[in-house]
Amino acid sequence: MVAAEMAIAVLKRMLERGSQRDGAMQGSWLRVPQIVTGVVAAVGITLHLTDGLFGTALPPFVSAFGLRASLWALAAVALVLIAVPARRFLETLRPSTFAVCCFVLALSLGLGLNAARSGPAAWDNVFTQRSFESVNEYLPGLPAVDYGVYFYLDRVAELVPALPVNVAGHPPGPLLLLHWLGIRDAAGLAALCIGVGSLTAPLTYALARGVGSEERARSAALLCAFSPGLLLFGATSFDYVFAALGTGAAALLVRGGWWRVLGCVAFACAAMFSWALLAVGPLCALLVLQHEGWRRAVILAVGCGVAVLALNGLLAVAYGYDPIGTLRATDHDYVVGIASTRPYLFWLFGSPVAWAVSLGLPISAAALRALARREPAALALAAVVVVCALGGFTKAETERIWLFLIPWACLAAAGRRPSGRTLWLLGLQGLVTSLCFSTIW
Repeated sequence: MVAAEMAIAVLKRMLERGSQRDGAMQGSWLRVPQIVTGVVAAVGITLHLTDGLFGTALPPFVSAFGLRASLWALAAVALVLIAVPARRFLETLRPSTFAVCCFVLALSLGLGLNAARSGPAAWDNVFTQRSFESVNEYLPGLPAVDYGVYFYLDRVAELVPALPVNVAGHPPGPLLLLHWLGIRDAAGLAALCIGVGSLTAPLTYALARGVGSEERARSAALLCAFSPGLLLFGATSFDYVFAALGTGAAALLVRGGWWRVLGCVAFACAAMFSWALLAVGPLCALLVLQHEGWRRAVILAVGCGVAVLALNGLLAVAYGYDPIGTLRATDHDYVVGIASTRPYLFWLFGSPVAWAVSLGLPISAAALRALARREPAALALAAVVVVCALGGFTKAETERIWLFLIPWACLAAAGRRPSGRTLWLLGLQGLVTSLCFSTIW
């Protein structure tokens, strides 16, 4: 929280200096991220091809290049052709109907774009033995819960080194959810990820309504429903579920009143699924700080902290859960894993670049313009991204790991209603990415 506040103060000072110059100079400032993106991509790909591995297939991106298409690509194209003009119809709907349609839109585009490359088999491919990634996913970790919830929570810190990578990298929430739902196969896990994850778009609508106008909220939800990052790295990844959980908690936290109490509880529960979702608390606190002042922001931050401590304390007393030991074991597992082959200096820039490109170039550009205008959502997001990048919490794979931040980017980018051109570009980027790159998830 303190680091994020310091980052946002520095960003404000930098942007205030920029605003003192004329429009041409500010336009030049906005070209800096474009230059950084080009340089990072060129350096990463060149060094990867000439000097060995940087820990991903195509640094700074996790995807591997390889053109492939199936007949289902025609269905994906048709979906985009229908979805973009449909935005005018969606704008006429009442709020509840609009939210439901955003869910259907995100679900349809996610299924369509992921099938474009190799058909419907792609929907659960990453969780099956057809994928090299399957051994790192959640299904192979389910035997850890076979002895019961008490055993798993009591021993999770000791079990981390023996668990699959993605299970070891998260709190116990994901495996417990799969255990309680009785999901033990790839199809069931894929249905959970796609179904729950697609709620991210309507939840973004709820989040944006809590801090902005109805028009801005609808714009943010549409951008979220079309974001290539969510559609391609989310539809077949448990991180899509994390994005929905984090956005839902944030929507309650920024709403105000007694909703914030429920939001603190939701935040604590969401943090049991992903360590990264702990960043949702500072994001909301920074946004409230700029909208409502220090007092409300401090109360929200304290409330989030108390809720997290209370839930973890309850699990510690009832089940013997050791959150600190689990976090330390996860950190050690990360340090000795593939992250050790990823140089910090390159990924300091490479991680934000890969994420910004994957979330959708038009969204990134609009969010940067909002940052130049010092809009609250953009400043809060930028501060958290800077802290995460400097901390080296995630070196690479941010296209997937930072999915929970995409709704915030859409909120920042929603200053004006997205044009048909913007949505066409997002749809085109999604199609090209799906057909030309293997995104694994």
